[in-house]
Amino acid sequence: MFASLPPIRLTGAMALREGEFQARTVALAHGRISAGPFPDIDLSGYLILPGIVDLHHSGALRQITPGAISDGGIAHIDQEAAAHGVTTRAVTVPWSWERPAAGPDAAKITADCWRQHRSRALIDLQLQLRTDPHMVESADALVQLVRDHAIAQVLFQDLASATRELRHCEPAEYARWCWRNGLRPMDTSAALDQVLAQKDRVPRHLCHLAEIFDDIGVLYGSIGDPDAETREHLSMIGARLCVDPATSQVAGAAYAVGDPVLLSADQVLHPHVADQKLDAVDLIRSGHCDALVSGAHSASLVQAVFHLAHQGVMSLAEAWALISTRPAAIQRLPDRGEIAHGRRADLTIIHAETQMVEATISAGHLAYLSGEAANRFMGLRGDLGSHAAE
Repeated sequence: MFASLPPIRLTGAMALREGEFQARTVALAHGRISAGPFPDIDLSGYLILPGIVDLHHSGALRQITPGAISDGGIAHIDQEAAAHGVTTRAVTVPWSWERPAAGPDAAKITADCWRQHRSRALIDLQLQLRTDPHMVESADALVQLVRDHAIAQVLFQDLASATRELRHCEPAEYARWCWRNGLRPMDTSAALDQVLAQKDRVPRHLCHLAEIFDDIGVLYGSIGDPDAETREHLSMIGARLCVDPATSQVAGAAYAVGDPVLLSADQVLHPHVADQKLDAVDLIRSGHCDALVSGAHSASLVQAVFHLAHQGVMSLAEAWALISTRPAAIQRLPDRGEIAHGRRADLTIIHAETQMVEATISAGHLAYLSGEAANRFMGLRGDLGSHAAE
């Protein structure tokens, strides 16, 4: 981790504190929100918000291959997150059957590279495993990886059943799906048939994993549940996180039993996608969404929050809670998600007029800096040097 900024005060901006925007100074010292007569940086014309907590990012999947990871893929993922105001992110790593680059061996390589990168990470970059419930035979290796690398979350996704349905009902589309993902249909079918042979063992396998995850304290859930029955079954075994439900009915089933519903910010920005069977904005308006996640696109989080505010769905302060306070609570991170004395100094600094992220502070150090905000911070260059020497 890089050295923290010296004790400073951020003045002149509107800061989101205690659920509302206030013209208050934000002081930082030793990586925490503090108080004191520190050297100040004038951030008039800016918004200071709690750092973004992103509980599901799948946009890095193309970079998470053994070759890309060894070429600095983790560092690029880290930098990209910081540039979009993210201070905590769970990056999805596949543990699946469809191709070697998405298999257990590749996941282990990614986890090892992630561990090596942690000492120089810009943000709190966490790993989230996405696994097919049919991966029964690799259960022990999965649990070992979760234990050894402090995996933040595990999400179940029944890719095998969905792929089998596609192969049976739309063989031409199945072939196109394979080629788009760099797969040969014949090889994919062989791998698919192999995991489908484990179908009868899946229920016991899921209960076994749930028991272990509860003992370890790992948060787990599912992604893309196709129907309410699937969500109810997974909820019963303890897989409570409901990420990107396929329909509004699935989200409603999760909400009814108190399971956190996480919607992709893209669903807020692009509500008229042809195959989308839920209205994200309507779910948010009705209180059936607990947090927004980036999914495939980091920039969508900030854009979605401002969109909700501009459309009058909720205030900017309420919308920002969907990507800070509330996901921090879901992930059981009591030291972040709010700007309050003693909390981790995680801040997203946005130009009020352009609504662009111009600075990201993670655990008290500058993870990203650009635009006019860079000029403001560089005005402290002399003070930075004197404090660093102390």
